[in-house]
Amino acid sequence: MGSNSDDSVVVRLVSRRTVAPPPRPRELIPLTTWDVSFLSADYIQKGLLYPPPPASWTTAGLVDRLEAALAKALEHYYPVAGRFATTQQVADGGCSVCIDCGGQGVDILHAVAEGVWVADAFPPDADVPRLVQSFFPLDGAVNHDGHHLPLFTVQVTELADGVFVGFAYNHALSDGTALWDLLNAWAGICRGGDKHRLQPPLLERWSPDGRPLVLPFPSLDGLIERGLSPPPLRERMLHFSPESLAALKERARQELLAAGDEAGAAAVTRFQALSSLLWRCVTRARLLPAEQTTMCRAAINNRPRLRPQLPHRYFGNTVYAIATEAVSAGELLERGHGWAAAAVGRAVAGHTDAGIRARVAAWMDKPVLYTLRYFDPSGVMMGSSPRFDMYGCDFGWGKPLAARSGRANKSDGKASLYPGRDGGGGIDAELVLLPDNMERLEEDQEFWAAVTPDKKP
Repeated sequence: MGSNSDDSVVVRLVSRRTVAPPPRPRELIPLTTWDVSFLSADYIQKGLLYPPPPASWTTAGLVDRLEAALAKALEHYYPVAGRFATTQQVADGGCSVCIDCGGQGVDILHAVAEGVWVADAFPPDADVPRLVQSFFPLDGAVNHDGHHLPLFTVQVTELADGVFVGFAYNHALSDGTALWDLLNAWAGICRGGDKHRLQPPLLERWSPDGRPLVLPFPSLDGLIERGLSPPPLRERMLHFSPESLAALKERARQELLAAGDEAGAAAVTRFQALSSLLWRCVTRARLLPAEQTTMCRAAINNRPRLRPQLPHRYFGNTVYAIATEAVSAGELLERGHGWAAAAVGRAVAGHTDAGIRARVAAWMDKPVLYTLRYFDPSGVMMGSSPRFDMYGCDFGWGKPLAARSGRANKSDGKASLYPGRDGGGGIDAELVLLPDNMERLEEDQEFWAAVTPDKKP
């Protein structure tokens, strides 16, 4: 096994390929409020570690397989191969943004991380090394750059004893639900599946009145912010076994019953219990003043909450960030685990069709493009989802061994939840904190009593 510091690793680009779907009539798909709000945010950067391919395969041959299968997947997911286009709406003095489905293509990069072993980049129970960031393409790109950059770029990086496949995906194109559906469809074709048996995505965009969105600006250029990188952060992957999550849930339930909150106790979930643990322990590690208010936020899928519901295969963004009621740091820590879990539950239960439509209307009255400025330094943000089928993305030479993300969209207090790689209902939490806050969290006995020791990939 090699030993490499983050600063000594050089990832060498071997080749770049552009993959396009078969020719089809050009189509323009308008972006919605949910899509446009992401134009100033970073691309999504997610990736999967794989075992080395069979000895009879070359990495170049592996990339050939990925390219051929992706071209077939893009027959159904052809907007992914397009670019954004902004058009002036002369009558309104505003503009609209759409996906120009002209088959411009997506990129696949083949790269080599010389002398890097899996153990160098994926150490268990330790910080995620910075070198992992070099396994992702389009670092620093914001979603508005999809006017000229590919909306989807893949980087296949050879390690000494494995392969990492990193995805950079434009968040204004769709949310994580649609992204992981695309990735699993692609993987299924690569394993030999029939592209004609895929359930195609629903490409028609949703709007409350059925009309394309016209923004009250002649151009969005002045609203796009860049260079909002956070200060140096530490990042850890934390494993919570099914047994640990069940114990957290039961502890919350018992506390709520003791407090007389039978409804809260009956409704508590593993997600609420894990969110409570992270919210309270991060708050304690930050040494917030007792009177400082804090909230727990979580990304939530609007598809099943709209009336009528949007189908799971809706291809676009349907994500909002919901929030608990604001509470002082002192009160949060005093009220305890059960109360915090129930607070998260109330925020989820209160996110209804009426609330979604009210937020859409408010955004249309005053459009906002989200950036890192909107992250609350006193709160926590729960992102991604353990429901995403990350470990089902088997491209034909073995299931993924680990999931990671790049540098994009990270700030102090961001926790991204992944399914546990062992299956069975475990959850992996990718937690990002300022160094001093992470150091204090590492001394928190309540927190580490719930964390399950991890294994090597």
